[in-house]
Amino acid sequence: MSARRTKFYLDKQNAKWMGVCAGIADYTGIDVLWVRIGAVLITLMGAFPWTLIAYFLAAWMADPKPSGLYHDRDDEKFWQGVRTNPARSTRDVRSKFRDIDRRLSDIEAFYTSRNTRLADEIDSLR
Repeated sequence: MSARRTKFYLDKQNAKWMGVCAGIADYTGIDVLWVRIGAVLITLMGAFPWTLIAYFLAAWMADPKPSGLYHDRDDEKFWQGVRTNPARSTRDVRSKFRDIDRRLSDIEAFYTSRNTRLADEIDSLR
């Protein structure tokens, strides 16, 4: 069974402690440094016991990130975009397919249209 790319995983490879902040950074596409700074600031601003409870729950419940989840950096960015805004990702994919379809239609129209100059040159060679 292949790993789901839209699921939250602990990122043990980039982990400092248990991989929760690195996993959040991988899931959202935000730099891991900013996620760690945000976690520390939220903890210091009065959410002390709750952030630690949430951290340990995430570390306990989440699976480690499978190796080879993404093929390359572009694949990783694409799936981060899908997780953060699926509607925009769907719209972007549809737009790319419409552009490909339009370009194929232009190519088809060019090759199937009657090109009199080309036809005359071919006839002159006979």
